[in-house]
Amino acid sequence: MARITREMSVPPAEVWRVLADGWSYATWVVGTVKIRDVDDGFPAVGSKLHHAVGAWPLMLEDETEVLECDPGRRLLLQARGWPMGEATVELILHDEGSSTRVEMYEEPTSGPGAWLNNKVIDLIGERRLVEALDRLRKLVEGRGATG
Repeated sequence: MARITREMSVPPAEVWRVLADGWSYATWVVGTVKIRDVDDGFPAVGSKLHHAVGAWPLMLEDETEVLECDPGRRLLLQARGWPMGEATVELILHDEGSSTRVEMYEEPTSGPGAWLNNKVIDLIGERRLVEALDRLRKLVEGRGATG
């Protein structure tokens, strides 16, 4: 399992605003090339992001489903990217006053990532999450700075 924590210099409501905007995921989720559609009501439980991963001409279309949602605090997703497999992804927001501590976990649940789960796969996953949270931080801090 990959697990990363980052401080963001905006309150949790600013971070949640981005997490609740399904169209923003291609901006900060590493590997997501584009969002093809977002179900009405996202991020309600059962709603989905329809995305494309990879690079042209080898883009794969799949989806990510919301498994649990505690608005403003926690989001649990089941990300699919076959033939690579599936993973659960959890984002937890901790209110630190004027800032937010964001925890992000990712665990392969099926496919090659789960079958080959080892320290090397965990390191690759951690690097991916570091980049994702850095992108998210830049996005929310930029949005907070501009109002």
